[in-house]
Amino acid sequence: MSARTKARKRALDLLYAADLRQMPVEQLLAAEAERAVNEPERQASWLYAREIVDGVVDHRDEIDEVITTNSRGWTLERMPAVDRALLRIGVWEILYNDEVPDAVAISEAVEAATVLSTDDSAGFVNGLLAAISHSKG
Repeated sequence: MSARTKARKRALDLLYAADLRQMPVEQLLAAEAERAVNEPERQASWLYAREIVDGVVDHRDEIDEVITTNSRGWTLERMPAVDRALLRIGVWEILYNDEVPDAVAISEAVEAATVLSTDDSAGFVNGLLAAISHSKG
């Protein structure tokens, strides 16, 4: 598993936990940063995980608006929490991180949805992120 894949998983864990606990992700980031300092082998994935989470937090309103606009018939609240977190990461990578090709962002999100979410989630995540990628112009 690449360092970026591990970072996405760590970012997913943080965003998912904050969503479920209904708490600010910044509180979880502080604890995770402390763990990263004490575990040097986690340092490489921690830097990108932090970049993802900070990016999602910084652009949360815009990201949620893009998801809502493109998910016909589905509100954010109706989506499984893991799908919301995966979509937020994927949209951030597609719209705000030029270092990651859209196809990679979509593929990583779909793979995570396949493993971690419902039977229908991978197709939903794929379709939604692909539509967002195509519409960004």
